Amino acid sequence: MKSELAKTALYAAGAVALVAGASYVEPDAYKAEIFSDTGQELFPAFRDVNTVKAIEVVDYDEAEAAARPLKVEFRKNRWVLTSHSDYPAEARDRLAKTAAALVDLKKDSAVSDRWEDHGNYGVIDPLDAKNPSLTGRGKRVALRDATGVTLAELILGKPLKDKAGLRYVRLPGQKRTYSVKTDADPSARFEDWVEADLLKLRYDDIMRMTLNSYQIDEAMGRLANQRRLQMVKDKENWDATAKSIAYALGSLRVAGARPKPPMLAQQLREGQLALTMDVVMSLRQRGFFITPFGQLLANEGELTVETVKGVLYTLRFGEVVSDGISTKQRENRYVFITVASRNPENEALAKAMQNKFADWYYVISGADFAKLHPQSAAAKGEPPAPRLPPGFPPSVMRQQGPGSLPPEGVPPQPAPPPPPQR
Repeated sequence: MKSELAKTALYAAGAVALVAGASYVEPDAYKAEIFSDTGQELFPAFRDVNTVKAIEVVDYDEAEAAARPLKVEFRKNRWVLTSHSDYPAEARDRLAKTAAALVDLKKDSAVSDRWEDHGNYGVIDPLDAKNPSLTGRGKRVALRDATGVTLAELILGKPLKDKAGLRYVRLPGQKRTYSVKTDADPSARFEDWVEADLLKLRYDDIMRMTLNSYQIDEAMGRLANQRRLQMVKDKENWDATAKSIAYALGSLRVAGARPKPPMLAQQLREGQLALTMDVVMSLRQRGFFITPFGQLLANEGELTVETVKGVLYTLRFGEVVSDGISTKQRENRYVFITVASRNPENEALAKAMQNKFADWYYVISGADFAKLHPQSAAAKGEPPAPRLPPGFPPSVMRQQGPGSLPPEGVPPQPAPPPPPQR
């Protein structure tokens, strides 16, 4: 019996010694494991930036608690924003810079092997719906080739404090967080991937501006509360307001775009509008309307700009954009842009610009709208203007024949009276 007790005591003592030894050795073993891949490449198979044919960026809006995806692809010999109705992507250097920043990217230093630390380093996956945290989410970036194969994908986290050029990163699905040296910081904002200068106008280009404010009286089929302000450079009416509008035109930035129906786009290129149901409904949903005479109207008025070369830009201001945008963007507004020319020598230029604008309803910020149309912006406290119901004017919904677009600036006429009832 004593021998059995002695054996039991020896086993217990051995177990205690093993536990103590493990607790002493484990920290070193853990440290050895976390640093096991230091210096290795994050994407060893990614060698050629020219193989990148798509980039996907997902950012996270903490205020809105929503992921914001953006995807750019090379299709039919051009780069387009497939996440935004194939709008042309014109900031190609941004994609090239991102791809170059991820080639040969190395795991400089591992900082944590704990899932619980991801929020501290800002590397929570923005697409992780299971994680309840609204903070600490990073930016997910993926580069793919023409067949859709992923060349590189990671989650960019916070930059390191007091260490320029270093930031935390994590590979999706893995718990280890690294600090790496990289300047990769691709944007998920539409405006950062497109032509920044929408109109390509400068203050010195502008000779005359006409600001038309009006409301639409659907009962009478005519415009009401019309206010017209004409501003001519170097004249007395070229005041502080005129200068502010002119400078705003030179710095106007596109905040988004929605495709027009192909039929409407083609009609705009040809200078003819056929008042079909699809065209009328597409326009009306965004605050634009056509009279039976082919005159385009907008529920927030319009601004016509004439350049020293005789090129006329007309900006018609429509509804506030409301299709799934964030609260920060709820003042974004549709603008319908057309271009014409008074000078035959510049007709080709005007035609090229008209073709560019024909395909899209552009979106501008509320701040830019307030600068371009101060009269309408100042009238926000007034009673709302009557809007066009589906039947205004009654003949609009029935008329199917083409109507020639009148010259810019021609005042719309009241709708003709309905035929007498028999």
